Amino acid sequence: MNTALSAIVSASLLLLTPLLATAENSTRQAGYTVHHNAFPTAILTPDIAGSYQIIRSKFRGLLNVSVIKDEEGTTGVPVSAQIHAQSTNLIGQIQNIPLREIREGAAIYYIGDFPIVDNETLSFSLDVLPAGAEKHIKTTLQQQFFID
Repeated sequence: MNTALSAIVSASLLLLTPLLATAENSTRQAGYTVHHNAFPTAILTPDIAGSYQIIRSKFRGLLNVSVIKDEEGTTGVPVSAQIHAQSTNLIGQIQNIPLREIREGAAIYYIGDFPIVDNETLSFSLDVLPAGAEKHIKTTLQQQFFID
């Protein structure tokens, strides 16, 4: 089970690579890199979704965030953070997305699910305060969802 979340992230990134090819999925500020993506929970296997109590549905999305402290000569070190996430649809409806922390070995991820509808574009706003940091990192991402 320790590699299960890593499998989620790897699988989602592989599946979404063509969709994300033109979009940046990380933000680097103040000595940290915030990795962020959103995708439908239907792409998760039933085992993975069940392991993390994620509702697997074509009508649910998953926001995945990780925070890496930049360290010269390395790929960085995962750190915990306080993260406030919300989505806004094209007509301005705002929804807070509660995130929960997942720790797998040295990896630290934050995930939260939310409802989606067909052909919906959501803008996500993240306010991230890494542990031990004084400066908040504010970043955004946008994702369009399709339901087959």
